[in-house]
Amino acid sequence: MEDLEIIGLFFKRDEAAISETATKYGAFCRGVALNVLSISADADECVNDTYLRAWNSIPPQKPDKLGAWLGRVVRNIAFDLWKKNHRQKRYAGMEEILNELEDCIPSPAAVERQIEEQELTEVINIWLASLPRNDRILFMRRYWNGETVNTLAEESGTSPANIAKKMYRLRQNLKSKLEREGYSL
Repeated sequence: MEDLEIIGLFFKRDEAAISETATKYGAFCRGVALNVLSISADADECVNDTYLRAWNSIPPQKPDKLGAWLGRVVRNIAFDLWKKNHRQKRYAGMEEILNELEDCIPSPAAVERQIEEQELTEVINIWLASLPRNDRILFMRRYWNGETVNTLAEESGTSPANIAKKMYRLRQNLKSKLEREGYSL
């Protein structure tokens, strides 16, 4: 079923919207949550919460790209759960990913820096848009979807070491861009 048809079901408050969403995007949403959390039951909980959030948000929201919207929602829900349980050290995989990015993205600690966060987001978006398509997809799959280096290597037909080197070069490129824009790291 096409996204507009699924969104139409949400607008009609037809419960089939949930089952159609699960059929089309369930595996994707579960994969995003699992990449963040590493625990199957927690990932399933996040996916179910995503369907509930979709039901409660559509309408009034009408996402242009349902898959991207769901991906953002499930990722945010998964990160909220990750933060809640982080003190228990249950999610070593996502901690590794965040540590990789730590040295090239400043962590805003105060509310006063909200505008700076928006500017930083714009700089990162411009940087991403400047990358070749394959590099941009690879970067987003690693650092947005949380996919492992091994998974990316397997799907691209290269070694994990090559992917790790490419990710390192991309992070260094981003770090250089941010430093040129005046961000201290």
